Amino acid sequence: MALFKKRTVGKPGEWYYCLEHKKVEEGPECPGKDRFGPYASREEAAHAMQTAQERNLEWETDPRWHDREGEGQS
Repeated sequence: MALFKKRTVGKPGEWYYCLEHKKVEEGPECPGKDRFGPYASREEAAHAMQTAQERNLEWETDPRWHDREGEGQS
C-alpha cells in the first residue's frame, strides 16, 4: 500500500506556476519539484517569479541571516 497517493487532478481554485513550462496551471499538472504554489488566484500564480525574486532579495539583505564580521570567530 502506498503511503502517498499521487494526485493527478488538481482542485479548482488552486493555482500553480510551472517552472518547467513557464506557465500558470490550475491544479497540479506538473511534479512538485517543477512548480511554485498553490496560490489563491491565477494572478498571484502569474507573478510567482517576481514574488520569489522579491523574497530572495529580502533574505539576502536580512541581517539575521548573515554573521556580523568578527562574531563567532575564534
